[in-house]
Amino acid sequence: METLQKKLSDSAAMRWTALVLLAGAMFFGYIFVDILSPLQEHLAKAPYNWDPVAYGRFAGSETFLNVFVFFLIFAGIILDKMGVRFTAILSGAVMLLGGAIKLYAVSGSFIGSGAQAFFDNNLNLADAWWNITPFVNGMPGSAKLAAIGFMVFGCGCEMAGITVSRGIVKWFQGKEMALAMGVEMAIARCGVAAVMLGAPAIAAIEPISVSRPVCVSVILLCIGLISFIAYGFMDKRLDAQGVEEEKDEPFKISDIGLILSSKAFWIVSLLCVTYYSAIFPFQKCAINMLQCTLGFTAEEAGRVFFVFPLGAAAITPVLGNFLDRKGKGATMLMFGALLMICCHLVFALVLPATQSVVIAFAAIILLGISFSLVPAALWPSVPKLIDGKVLGSAYALIFWIQNIGLYAFPMIIGGVLRSSNPGVDDPLKYNYTTPMLVFASLGVVALVLGLYLKIDDARHHYGLEEPNIKK
Repeated sequence: METLQKKLSDSAAMRWTALVLLAGAMFFGYIFVDILSPLQEHLAKAPYNWDPVAYGRFAGSETFLNVFVFFLIFAGIILDKMGVRFTAILSGAVMLLGGAIKLYAVSGSFIGSGAQAFFDNNLNLADAWWNITPFVNGMPGSAKLAAIGFMVFGCGCEMAGITVSRGIVKWFQGKEMALAMGVEMAIARCGVAAVMLGAPAIAAIEPISVSRPVCVSVILLCIGLISFIAYGFMDKRLDAQGVEEEKDEPFKISDIGLILSSKAFWIVSLLCVTYYSAIFPFQKCAINMLQCTLGFTAEEAGRVFFVFPLGAAAITPVLGNFLDRKGKGATMLMFGALLMICCHLVFALVLPATQSVVIAFAAIILLGISFSLVPAALWPSVPKLIDGKVLGSAYALIFWIQNIGLYAFPMIIGGVLRSSNPGVDDPLKYNYTTPMLVFASLGVVALVLGLYLKIDDARHHYGLEEPNIKK
C-alpha cells in the first residue's frame, strides 16, 4: 500500500506552472524597467523637455532607495520573516504602485496641473557633490515625479528578484533547479527585447504618445501581480504538504567586518559594479545612441538592439551548463570583459565612421554574449571565494554595491552626454563618443580585476577554473 503522499512539487506540470507564474511576473517587471529607454527622442521635446541630465537622473533613481535607505537589506529580512508567498504579493503591489506614479507623471493629466507646478518649483537641489538624490535644479516636474515612481518600483523589483529565486529553490530543490533558474532569467531578459520593439511602435501610433506604452506596461504589472497571487495559492498548498523553504542566512551586522576584511569580496564586488554599470545604464541609452549615430528611427533602432537581450537569454543556460561541467570561471570573466570593451569601442569609434548596420548588429550580438559570459561565471564563483558562514550577508553587500553603480552611472552618462554636446538641443544629434568611451573604460577596469582574480586563484586555489559538478 502506498503511504507516501505525492507533493505538488513532485509534479513536473505543477512546478513548471509555478515557474511560469514567477518568471512571467519578472518578465512584465523587466518591460517596465526599460519602457522609456527607446523614447528619449519624445521625452526631449515639449511638453516634457527632459534633457540628458534629467533623463540620467530619472534612469538612476530606480535603485536610490535600495542604496541609501538600505531597502535591499530590508527586503531580505521581510523574505526571511514572512516567506515567499507574502513577499511575492507585496513586491508585486509595490511595483504596481510605483508604476502608477510614473504613469501619472508622463500622462496628460499631469501636464498643466497643480501637481506639475508643485514639482517644477520644488526639489530643485544644486548640482553639487553633496546632492546624492535624483533631483537637481532645472529638472522638469514630470521627470522628478517619474523618478519618485521609479524608485518605489525599484524597491518592489529588487524584492521580487530575491523572492523569485527563493521560490524556485522551494519548488525545484532536488530537481531541475539550475535549468529552472536559467529559464527564469532568460524569460525575464526577453522583457527587455519586447520593450525595444514594442515601446517605439506603440508610442508612434497617431497621435504620438509617451504615456501610451507606459500605460500598457502598467497593465502588464497588474497581470504580474495577479500571477504572484495565483502563485500564492499554489505555494499555500505546497506548504500544507510539509514542504519548507530553504532559507539563506539572514543579513547580520556582525558579519560586515569579516566580509569587508576579505580581499576576495572586494575583487568580486568591484568586478560586479564595474561590469554591470557598463551594461544596464547602456541599455537605457542604446536606442538613442543608434538613432544619433546611424540616423535610425526609434523603431529601426529597436529592431537592431532587439538581438542583445534575446541573444543573451538564449546563450545564458548554455554557458551555465559549460561552467558546471568544464569550469574556466575566471577565464570566462576576463573574456566577457574583453568582449565588452571591444563592443563599446566599436560604438564609440568605428560605428560613427562607417555608419554600418552590419557592424552595429555584430557588436550588439557580441555584447549579448558578454552579458551571458560574466553573470554565468560571476555568481557561481562567489561561494568559492567567500566563507559559507557569511555567504548570505556577502551576497546582500555585493548587490548593495552593485546598486550604487546602477544608481550613479546613468546620471554620470547623462552629465557626460550634455557636457560633450554643448549647444545641442536636438535629441537626434548627440555625439555619443565620450559616453561610450566611459563604458569602455569600465570594461578595462573589469578586465584588470578579472586578470587579478585569475592570478589570485592560481596562488590560493579557490577552484574558479574547476567545474562546479564534481565527478
